[in-house]
Amino acid sequence: MPYSRISLLKGKTQDYLRALSDNLHRALVETFEVPENDRFQVIHQLAPEELVFDRNYLCGPRSDDYVLIAITAGRIRNTQHKRAFYRRLTELLQISPGIQPQDVMVVINTTEAEDWSFGNGIATMLPAAD
Repeated sequence: MPYSRISLLKGKTQDYLRALSDNLHRALVETFEVPENDRFQVIHQLAPEELVFDRNYLCGPRSDDYVLIAITAGRIRNTQHKRAFYRRLTELLQISPGIQPQDVMVVINTTEAEDWSFGNGIATMLPAAD
């Protein structure tokens, strides 16, 4: 049940955004134990002054194709799953829409089951209240 926030600079085509979205989800399904129909994403396209990032820190250099993916996951995954996800994600995004691996930054946060409501005003992931 991850929720992904994808931030990038404005100006990408609908095809580019679709490939980014589809390949993020594909990597989650293939390596992060996410069901195929569990897809919740928000894409933020920002002006250059609204997406501030160091172009050379650690894995740079970064280009204007830099994308920050913040994933809120419902449970902890082990290091092996995370490493596999990072690798697969960058492989897929390099193929389509053509994002270089150094331009992909990922931050994963985890939550408790009680922190999610998928609708109807209930804590969906918890047993029904008495």
